Amino acid sequence: MAANTLKITATIDQAQALRFTPAGVPALNLVLEHCSELQEVGVKRQVTTSLKAMAFGAVAETLAKQDIGSQWKFEGFLANASRSKSVVLHIQSFSPDFLPDSF
Repeated sequence: MAANTLKITATIDQAQALRFTPAGVPALNLVLEHCSELQEVGVKRQVTTSLKAMAFGAVAETLAKQDIGSQWKFEGFLANASRSKSVVLHIQSFSPDFLPDSF
C-alpha cells in the first residue's frame, strides 16, 4: 500500500470559525504558512508556501482555540479538496514546535 503522510512545521495564517458537519462532527478549515531554508543541489534555497488544511473532531476543536500566527508541527495526509483539483492537508495531529524534534 502506498504511503500518504505529510509532516510539516507551519504557522496558522487563517482559520475559519469552527463548524459542524451534517453528522455533527466538528470541522475546521485553515491556511498554514511554511517558511524554511533548505539545500537543493548544494545551494541554499528559501522555501515559503501556503497550504490549505482542515481538521475534524477533537483535533479541530483544539486547533480552533490556537492563535493566528502560532507555529506548530502538523501531521496528516493529502487529498484533493472536494469539487476541486487543489490539495488539502487533512490534519490528524499537531504539537508545539518548541518540543524536541519528533519528526
